[in-house]
Amino acid sequence: MRIAVIGANGQLGTDLMAALPDAIPLNRADLELTDPASVEQALRELAPNLVINTAAYNLVDQAEDHPELAFAVNRHGPASLARWCAKQDAVLVQISTDYVFGGDPGQRSPLVESDRPLPVSVYGSSKFAGEEAVKQLCPQHFIIRTCGLYGRAATKTKGNFVNTMLRLADERPELRVVHDQYCTPTYTQDVAAQIALLVRKGGSHQFGTYHVTNAGKTSWFDVATEALRLAGKSTPVLPISTEEYPTRALRPAYSVLNCDKIQSVTGQKIPHWEDALARYLKEIQVT
Repeated sequence: MRIAVIGANGQLGTDLMAALPDAIPLNRADLELTDPASVEQALRELAPNLVINTAAYNLVDQAEDHPELAFAVNRHGPASLARWCAKQDAVLVQISTDYVFGGDPGQRSPLVESDRPLPVSVYGSSKFAGEEAVKQLCPQHFIIRTCGLYGRAATKTKGNFVNTMLRLADERPELRVVHDQYCTPTYTQDVAAQIALLVRKGGSHQFGTYHVTNAGKTSWFDVATEALRLAGKSTPVLPISTEEYPTRALRPAYSVLNCDKIQSVTGQKIPHWEDALARYLKEIQVT
């Protein structure tokens, strides 16, 4: 199988390349997702029969002010990939997000793949539009919804929540972190492992949408507290409400994803978020 990974130098892309070592890496210099001609040329030359798209515009607050750019990357880009894959009888794996949910204030149980998406931000709406484009244009597709990714390839300019908390703990006398948004921040290594198993199994009966996060339910406050504890940092972490930390874009109050479907197909249990966080900190040599 000839696999191309778009966004190969990102956090998830890096771990996908490790999980699928024969895959061909594609970055922005190789393929401009917002340019259909660039997509066509890059994929025509490589002729993959499976394309994994990890690229996205994921600046959640900035998306509120730049919706055209968010939709260009998160909707129109996947649409171009889907058209090419459908034409070439190739498979497309599109990475999506828990932010396609959030519009049901009464949600209190883990969301399954068939639950109705109700995004509450431009970012979430653009990612859902990308999902819909892939479904409509490419019969052979996998849509992977995940949450709060953190991985070893984080950079200073585009880091992740865990690294940010560790940095701020060294810069501030205390941290104030939202405690009433429930989700499951996820280690990219664990997502990559599930995707690799899924695409290797193949089979048309397995195409569709999958939720892939670490196990368990938590809040951003709990993740920050645990990260600092594991890192041996004594900076106090104070819980605050969403109202006390206003942001340009709304966030889901509850977006815990049920991952039973992917585990039943791959046969591999996804580790708990606490285990994943401990492994991540050990691998980046914090603990």
